[in-house]
Amino acid sequence: MESGALAILFFVLIFGLILFGFPVAFTLGGFSVLFGLIFFDIDFFYLLALRIYGIMNNYVLLAVPLFVYMGIMLEKSGIAERLLDTMAMLLGSLRGGLAVSVVLVGALLAASTGVVGATVITMGLISLPTMLRRGYDVGLATGTIAASGTLGQIIPPSVVLVLLGSVLNVPVGKLFSAAFVPGFGLVALYLLYIIIFALLFPTMAPPIPAAELKAFRAKGLWRKVFIAFFLPTILIVSVLGSIFFGIASPTEAAAIGALGASLMTLAQGKLSFKVLQEVMQETTHITTMVFIILVGATSFSLIFRGLKGDDYIIHLIETAQLSPYAFLALVMLIMFVAGFFIDFIEIVFIIVPVVVPTFVAMKLDMLWIGILMAINLQTSFLTPPFGFALFYLKGVAPPEVKTTHLYKGIIPFVIIQLLLVILIVIFPKIATWLPQILSGK
Repeated sequence: MESGALAILFFVLIFGLILFGFPVAFTLGGFSVLFGLIFFDIDFFYLLALRIYGIMNNYVLLAVPLFVYMGIMLEKSGIAERLLDTMAMLLGSLRGGLAVSVVLVGALLAASTGVVGATVITMGLISLPTMLRRGYDVGLATGTIAASGTLGQIIPPSVVLVLLGSVLNVPVGKLFSAAFVPGFGLVALYLLYIIIFALLFPTMAPPIPAAELKAFRAKGLWRKVFIAFFLPTILIVSVLGSIFFGIASPTEAAAIGALGASLMTLAQGKLSFKVLQEVMQETTHITTMVFIILVGATSFSLIFRGLKGDDYIIHLIETAQLSPYAFLALVMLIMFVAGFFIDFIEIVFIIVPVVVPTFVAMKLDMLWIGILMAINLQTSFLTPPFGFALFYLKGVAPPEVKTTHLYKGIIPFVIIQLLLVILIVIFPKIATWLPQILSGK
């Protein structure tokens, strides 16, 4: 068998083992080393040591544990609860106002944390019982929470974008600025859908009773608003502003965010040794998982390229006479389907490195490709039957919320995201405009 076809077989075997439930990191690393020992000399693995050393010295990847720490610490601070309560009361007189407040708070939490699972669970625990108690349609309530909770995939600072930047060899700061307009554009589309839904079906998205709103607003309304919004806004501006305006690198900004989240939790009176210990344990657990998968993926990538798999893919595309857009559509479809079964981290480290050389050979804008991939991964987080965000939400939902409610409610939001992907494909400037402005081009 020629080496290119052998590389494809290698890829299919690893993907199959992962789908059968074998541990991702050890499957990637162990099977890659085994395959390499069969088809290469032991000296070939000196390259692997150099690559792993390169990962250890990658300054940008330091942002991953810092952003994860920031997100988990903010979850413990109680800021999400206060934000949701305050926003709900501010918009409570509108039909659908509670759902609108969930989307806006989801966007603020995404811009503060970048951690999806924690956001979906937190918002599900806080807002879902309230929305159901106030007579909201179950599908609208669950769909809004799941979709809003995954905004951390695309709105910076996003762990997904940090990992994509390292694999695509695109500066993370540029990816953050490129994701800003599509991320908040997605928020605007969500809001538009909710407002139209509330106009068409007013009984399914009722306003909060006037007496309850009056009682809330009678006791220091603006003080409550200031307390709820001041600290998150300061954190967002300090982290994203320092990156966008070139004051700090993403890693330095992540350190600012981690410190800021700790100080915010202290200001709320929620910081204790026990909380700090829990946050550090969770951060270590998630970070270790990410980096062990990365080491395994590095082994996989080395063997795949050693077997000339990337050259073989380019040859197949040239033989099939696939245009760049046709190849892009194929990759997007594969990533979308893979997102039903495996986590975004595995997709970023397994599928993306395989296709990057082909995109480079086709002279496609890798910044634009990165944003399309990030939105695609976010969509797969939501899509029935295996969307991870739906599982997170089902785990904390009241017993009366059925899986069918989750599936029905999320479909409009998935359609919205697919429309955004199509728009960015047709109009790449949506993603590339802001980085060009900030770089002065």
